Amino acid sequence: MADIMFAGIGGQGVLTAGKVLIQIAAENGKNVSWTSEYSAEMRGGIALCRVVVSDEEIGSPYPDTLDVLVCMNEDAYNTYIDQVADGGKVIINSSLFSDRKYPEHIEVIGVDAMGISADLHNAKGANLVMMGAMISATRMMDKQQFSDTLKDYFDHKGIPSGKNVQCFEAGYEKAKKVC
Repeated sequence: MADIMFAGIGGQGVLTAGKVLIQIAAENGKNVSWTSEYSAEMRGGIALCRVVVSDEEIGSPYPDTLDVLVCMNEDAYNTYIDQVADGGKVIINSSLFSDRKYPEHIEVIGVDAMGISADLHNAKGANLVMMGAMISATRMMDKQQFSDTLKDYFDHKGIPSGKNVQCFEAGYEKAKKVC
């Protein structure tokens, strides 16, 4: 089981990342739950979603601690880092983080989500870069299986999938352990 939180600000695709993950996980035989919180602002307010992915029945969609925290910005990290369990993983959008010291009881993985998505001409794809880094760090699902299902997800919605899949794959490949 993995208790995951995607956190950032409105407009960064935090809620979409969670929805993509639960749909792909469910299509690949996992049990899932998704809850969200966001402020009243259309863009710029706090946004987060909690996702539980499990091979077994899910008892609660609100875990006491997180196995994985995906931070689209530094404020999200500062706000939610205390919820990460010992041995948990934190995925950071290194484009928006300053140099800092991280707790020793967690593993921090960084990826330049903004830079990668810009290089791929898909500014809205930073969340998918982060998703790739998270899948790489956790190995919760097979990369190719996730990539193929992600392509199907966007194709089904009538959204060109090529650049979105490229963002995911680049995040998977370019994620680096920070500590």
